[in-house]
Amino acid sequence: MMRRRSIGPRGRRWQELRAKRGRSIFLLPSLLTTGNLFCGFLAMILTAEHRYDHAALAIFMAIVMDMLDGRIARLMKATSQFGVEFDSLADVVSFCVAPAFLLYTFALSRLGRPSWLGAFLFVICGALRLARFNVHTGTGDRRFFIGLPTPAAAGLAAATVLLFASEPLARWGLVAISAATYLVALLMVSTVRYWSFKEVEFAQRRPLQALLIVVLAVMIVATHHEIFLFTLFSIYVLSGPVRRLMVGRAEAPATAEADRKDSKGVSHNA
Repeated sequence: MMRRRSIGPRGRRWQELRAKRGRSIFLLPSLLTTGNLFCGFLAMILTAEHRYDHAALAIFMAIVMDMLDGRIARLMKATSQFGVEFDSLADVVSFCVAPAFLLYTFALSRLGRPSWLGAFLFVICGALRLARFNVHTGTGDRRFFIGLPTPAAAGLAAATVLLFASEPLARWGLVAISAATYLVALLMVSTVRYWSFKEVEFAQRRPLQALLIVVLAVMIVATHHEIFLFTLFSIYVLSGPVRRLMVGRAEAPATAEADRKDSKGVSHNA
């Protein structure tokens, strides 16, 4: 008698996406993903022309389009296997290759082989991070990302270049950027948890103080955007290791047990 195989939430998710593959693509999310890819490509062209500040801004535009892409796709219920794969391919260019090329051209090329190996490590770790995210989507706690998200890593790289693009870097600055490149690359493939902010509902009513905070943030960005962006992304990158030190691994067994029960509850026979 043939044994029937149980399909977990990941398998069921992909079956649902494959069931939609015969339909037409969703235009708006795909256009935003295309814009994300274009911004990554534009960032590499601007880097080759040594217009580093403009290249950094192009990467920030790619981050904005990537955020809008996912949120609009969820609001429109427009998720599809095509969209998932297209988004990942665009992210490899915009958040792995483009920031690594920017860092290499801006600083790492002056430090020899170990530094350009750091740029390649940034690319490969980012690609592995995206592949792991696709494999484990829908099987874990959606409040957290496992490993540093590639847009945050690219944002820190772009913010660093934007902060120091106006003046020549000393050798200690080049070494610091090289070390940070290795660290950020390893954080992307680590098991450190980062807040995903997927539970935040921007459509809900907020107190008046929230509006004042947003207005203040916009004013800071308008006046000192280099410092603000570098500080913002640095805090997020460091939040994962700090949270790990404070919380430790105590929550890991409970989370794993909850995920296992959830997997049993939604699994079915093929």
